[in-house]
Amino acid sequence: MSVVLRPVATATGLVLAYYLLPLDKKFQGAGAVGLVLGLAVVAALFTWQIRSILRSSRPRLRAVQALATTVPLFLLLFAAAYFLMEQTGPGSFGEPLSRTDALYFTLTVFSTVGFGDITPHTEPARIMTMVQMVGDILLIGVAAHVVVGAVQSALARSQADGPPPAAGQSPGSGSAGRG
Repeated sequence: MSVVLRPVATATGLVLAYYLLPLDKKFQGAGAVGLVLGLAVVAALFTWQIRSILRSSRPRLRAVQALATTVPLFLLLFAAAYFLMEQTGPGSFGEPLSRTDALYFTLTVFSTVGFGDITPHTEPARIMTMVQMVGDILLIGVAAHVVVGAVQSALARSQADGPPPAAGQSPGSGSAGRG
């Protein structure tokens, strides 16, 4: 049960943090730097998680847990940036953005649905949306490829190592001469 609860709890905690953290600063120089630093944290976290998948005895599970942290964190960073951008410059988007609206817009961009009900109107909003689009492509394409490769590598390693020895048996004993 904890196998399922951990990724769900992580994603839930990140969403709660998004709604509960005070997002009352203006999205200017410090906000842009915060977004860049946040994306750097996502990249560092992702790198650490890939290493964790490679070392894991259960790489598939570890990959699910890694994605349950990385993807929501990435999306929530953009939702927070969109929200702050709208608070700083009302009219940046086709309608005022609440936190939920900013998250909704982030998810429609991520999923490439783009209903058109919320659109970026200012150049900075369009630039940030384009940055998210590029990040989305990287997250979906490159990151998914890296995660799958890490899982396959870990599985191949564990198969090459063979099953663990039985209790009281040394790693090379008991299998020689059997056919």
